[in-house]
Amino acid sequence: MASKPTASAVAIGAGAGFAGDRTDAAGPVAAALSRFDGPRFLMFECLAERTLALAQLERQRDPQRGFNPALERFVGPVLEHCLRENIRVVGNFGAANPRGAAERILWLARAQGLKAPRVAVIEGDDIRGALPAGTLAARETDGAILRGASAIIAANVYLGAGPIADALGQGADIVVTGRVADSALALGPLMHAFGWQAGDWDKLAAGTLAGHLLECGAQVTGGYFADPPFKTVPGMADIGYPIAEVFADGGMVIGKPAGSGGRVDRLTVIEQILYEMHDPAAYLAPDVVLDVTGVTVEELGPDRVHVSGARGKPAPETLKATVCIDGGVLGEAEISYAGPNAAARARLAAETVAERVRRRAPGLKFRIDTIGVVSVLGDDGGSFVHGSNAAPEDVRLRFAAQSADAAAVELLLDEVEALYCAGPAGGAGVRRRVLPRLASASCLIERSLVQPTVTMLGGGA
Repeated sequence: MASKPTASAVAIGAGAGFAGDRTDAAGPVAAALSRFDGPRFLMFECLAERTLALAQLERQRDPQRGFNPALERFVGPVLEHCLRENIRVVGNFGAANPRGAAERILWLARAQGLKAPRVAVIEGDDIRGALPAGTLAARETDGAILRGASAIIAANVYLGAGPIADALGQGADIVVTGRVADSALALGPLMHAFGWQAGDWDKLAAGTLAGHLLECGAQVTGGYFADPPFKTVPGMADIGYPIAEVFADGGMVIGKPAGSGGRVDRLTVIEQILYEMHDPAAYLAPDVVLDVTGVTVEELGPDRVHVSGARGKPAPETLKATVCIDGGVLGEAEISYAGPNAAARARLAAETVAERVRRRAPGLKFRIDTIGVVSVLGDDGGSFVHGSNAAPEDVRLRFAAQSADAAAVELLLDEVEALYCAGPAGGAGVRRRVLPRLASASCLIERSLVQPTVTMLGGGA
């Protein structure tokens, strides 16, 4: 249960917005949090569907791993400061192994000569053993990826904020989760600090909105917003990550560390509010359905934006789960052509490889991109080969194929490497690699099948 209200305002800072985020971003945020009165929290959002499945594969190879590989680089530089200043840390860097991540944090504390913190481990999101074999396919939404699929690599349900609030109520200095809703990393601390309960729909909606604004790190402070010369953002190399000061009534002020780069204004905040929001009147989260259609966004001053007006509806009856299965392999190979007539030689190379692969591996689907000419906006039909009239003097060809047939993929890469001597002239710098590929599906899971747990480690637990 969440504790009784103990605060009039709570400060939550974002230390990371995804698994590969900057590992020096949390330091300035932690320092800025020290200047706030009342409860302070530093959240690390480090988990996506793909990164969680890759973590499951890593744990299969080594049972001691499976948490975010950048955990030490994220937490290590701010651990002493956060413990000293009573800034409580909440992060989903546990990925496929929250307990392993917690034990690594305790190791970090010992290595730094610190008193062992109380680290809460939240588990229960891994549902591979919660359902009878084969029944996930019946719960899949909008597709049939799981029907007849091979072994499931990962099946994780999005937990809500309740277990995080419970862990903080038990005195956790650090809360480590696996798969939770991104916004729950902020909502959990707010439920704990303010005593918000299940059924306080408008307040839960406000906390979910706060988490949504923070969850992607520097996106709300101008990072993903930047698009010169139309949307200019100063100090991108030192962009400040966001801090939300949230009040008991659900209103909040979004800002960033003083003196940091970036910008926080109505435009950056509104853009982030609408980010990944399929229905502004019904944004589904485990704890509440968020309605932002009545939200107001007001600039209070430089890099200070007040947000209010979130409304909530009862939580969905089911929880979303992401299920990942083996998707075969992805093979990529690249080769460069430079100098006069480079584009024509690159086109001939592409045509040559395409003809040979269609003859030797007729079932293989592949694509050819010309980086800097036609790549992101190209298509699997080979738009560069058939239509580009560009004449650059430096061309990088990329060939890619995805298939369950690894041998056919390797054949494509062999054909690219053979261009060295088989021509056309001037090919150089071949790079090739084959990686495991994952396929993912979404499922709806009955809440009765999900049983989150909170376990306390360290700190005399």
